[in-house]
Amino acid sequence: MPRRRILQVCPNGARIRADHPRLPVSTAELAAAVRGAVAAGAEDIHLHPKDRDGTDSLAAPHVAAALTAVRAAVPGIPVGVTTGAWATPDPERRAALVRAWIVLPDHASVNWHEDGADLVADALLDRGVGIEAGLYSGTDAVRRFFAWPSAHRVLRLLAEVTDTDPHTAPATAAALLAELRSRSGDTPVPVLLHGEDGSAWPVLRLAAAEGLSARIGLEDVLHLPDATPAPDNAELVKCATAAT
Repeated sequence: MPRRRILQVCPNGARIRADHPRLPVSTAELAAAVRGAVAAGAEDIHLHPKDRDGTDSLAAPHVAAALTAVRAAVPGIPVGVTTGAWATPDPERRAALVRAWIVLPDHASVNWHEDGADLVADALLDRGVGIEAGLYSGTDAVRRFFAWPSAHRVLRLLAEVTDTDPHTAPATAAALLAELRSRSGDTPVPVLLHGEDGSAWPVLRLAAAEGLSARIGLEDVLHLPDATPAPDNAELVKCATAAT
């Protein structure tokens, strides 16, 4: 049976307020942003909890506050968080922070080009948290991921196109998908394909054509398909649903 496609919203990412006036930073802002995005058609959420300074944080209080606020705003919608190394560079420390979480997300992304990704992923599995395996184009992430003994246990693969040129990004995405398919064998894991900045919209259209899940939000792109500035996450989601 075909797997159902989803549209995920990524409302903030590692960006800061200076990047966009409507970037949600506080828990109240995150709650309002995801409420609007879900009303516009988002079915899943990937967010970056932040500290008081607006910096990404994996600390238990910040993760708990973000998850609690967002779940109250959109009950029943799956919510995931980042485990990016920029928040906590030491992988053993990142794994320890995951093990200390007091409120658990439905899923969390792990970037496999980062050192110690397996340590973080093992901690998530031990906590019963679904894993989105972040596989960046232009890195050795795919090889490293499929060498991990528990690769078959992840929730989905995030095929992340780091080529921001809208003209070349579709080919970069196609090559990444071909590599994933060649390694996944007879039991492929669901794939969510997305780009960033200049590649966000062409890669989203490719995801739709390939029947894959996609994502959009101010983490990935600050402009609408017509190149005008995006007013907020909800408008990005509306445009994404129209494009797919």
